[in-house]
Amino acid sequence: MRATLLYQAGDVRVEDVPDPKIQQPTDSVIRIVIGCVCGSDLWPYKSAPFTDHPRQMGHEFIGVVEETGPDVHNVKPGDLVVAPFTYADNTCEYCRMGLHTSCRHGGQWGLNGVDGGQGEACRVPYADGTLVKLPVTEDSPLLPDLLTLSDVMCTGYHAARTAGVKPGESVTVIGDGAVGLCAVIAARLLGAGRIILMGRHAPRTDLGREFGATDVVAQRGQDGVAAVRELTGGFGTERVLECVGLKDALVQSAAVVRDGGTISRVGAPQYPEVPFGFPEFLRNITLTGGVAPARGYMEELMPRILSGEIHPGRVFDRTVPLGQVAEGYRLMNDREALKVIVRP
Repeated sequence: MRATLLYQAGDVRVEDVPDPKIQQPTDSVIRIVIGCVCGSDLWPYKSAPFTDHPRQMGHEFIGVVEETGPDVHNVKPGDLVVAPFTYADNTCEYCRMGLHTSCRHGGQWGLNGVDGGQGEACRVPYADGTLVKLPVTEDSPLLPDLLTLSDVMCTGYHAARTAGVKPGESVTVIGDGAVGLCAVIAARLLGAGRIILMGRHAPRTDLGREFGATDVVAQRGQDGVAAVRELTGGFGTERVLECVGLKDALVQSAAVVRDGGTISRVGAPQYPEVPFGFPEFLRNITLTGGVAPARGYMEELMPRILSGEIHPGRVFDRTVPLGQVAEGYRLMNDREALKVIVRP
């Protein structure tokens, strides 16, 4: 089969790799119908050193079950399924807590002999625990919306949930990428009264307004902080959802949250130290968040998509065939696309 491989920064190739096969009784093999490029894929795309053993890329995908191991009972050949961005058995103590990203038997796509999601097919470990069956066909117009359950919609929801957003509260979302826009959707789902989206790319923030943002602040740094403070009577917002992953974004989060408020960071952190010192301590700011256990949210959010209540698939603004996946990476890296669908 063909799959996406990253050799080094800026060097993405589609090459032939071994076809996936059942290796364990709990495995399944799926034919990928639709995948995508994630913002977190751009971090290694910008910085990875050269390797002779490139990793298969991609961790968000929908596919059709082709084959199952003898211990797989929840899905069968022909089922259309969505996979979260990590696989998990859904039975260990962490999974039962809703912390599937800490599954004792789970792992990441594209590592340790497991295929990535930007290819023609994939072996899925612990298929019963990992895969969620979709009640639509593979030609459904809802596929882009349902694909967001792999990562970005669940990550945005994780930000709002861990921040503790309550009806009527004020929320600042930092970042106008796909996760930030999905965090706007999530804050609205949880009843936020005011949602301030901090971003400077007008097409994205316009979509954020359609998703439920009541205000947009395009300024950064002290000008951005002053704008948020002015919108909130000088106080800042009760909750802040940090969806970027850069140190400056977390510093800005602390500057716009009100005393006693909560910051949830779900942007993959690209910094080793958390800039929270004595001033933040004196303000009783809570810092929470972390990697989203997407598998724990998928079945909760899916009915909202199927009913038409939310349309997170609108974050996809480009589609490329698998053979042009390198162009998809370039488009996202150069901010010419928000989020790119990849179709094998």
